[in-house]
Amino acid sequence: MRSLLVTGGSRGIGAATARRAAAAGWAVCLTYRSDQAAAAAVVAAIERDGGRAAAVRADVAVEADVVAAVEAAATLGPLGAVVANAGIVGEKTRVDELTVDRVQRMLTTNVTGTIVTCREAVRRLSTAHGGPGGAIVLISSAAARLGSPGEYVDYAASKAAVDTLGLGLAKEVAAEGVRVTVVRPGIIDTELHASGGQPDRVARLGPGLPTGRAGTADEVAAAVVWLVSDEASYVTGSVLDVAGAR
Repeated sequence: MRSLLVTGGSRGIGAATARRAAAAGWAVCLTYRSDQAAAAAVVAAIERDGGRAAAVRADVAVEADVVAAVEAAATLGPLGAVVANAGIVGEKTRVDELTVDRVQRMLTTNVTGTIVTCREAVRRLSTAHGGPGGAIVLISSAAARLGSPGEYVDYAASKAAVDTLGLGLAKEVAAEGVRVTVVRPGIIDTELHASGGQPDRVARLGPGLPTGRAGTADEVAAAVVWLVSDEASYVTGSVLDVAGAR
């Protein structure tokens, strides 16, 4: 059984991805930063359904934590895929109100953390390093192309960096058996909005979207799990919007 690592897998899109991946036959290692109980609940749900899973505490802003998380995933079985999902968003604000501390935290987590996750994934997966090949999926955001004016331009900028990372890395490792894709969710009904100080954001914006509703974490997870599957064997360097035409 191949293993799959999901960073930030205790809630939202990460948790939904972990559950779907396990149902598809992956041994899943998920990381959490602080909510051990939530991570344990995801693992328990997977195990109740006959899957195999483990949770490890890791802050992707800490290099050593990322290295340890990849190593932990590999103990469940040969590493076959990594989903770089962990990220943060700040409270609604304008650029002229941003602090350097906030921007540095945003970039360290969303950009540096994702780059280090990719580095460690390539070191395990690439045939150039003796690996078996595999897939990397980066979770970006529709904000990367919309800019999020008046809300969180810094978050949007960090996700635009993730988009570019995915495109460049895909070309860099395409001949080494590693596929790299990017998924850009739109307005998705998860806890992320509350953590950004807007718990009513989904209810407020959902009805005005082209689809008339926000998306679900499971709808995004379905796309992610397909991208890491062998069915997507010729899909790399692609950016997939799961955003309901937003």
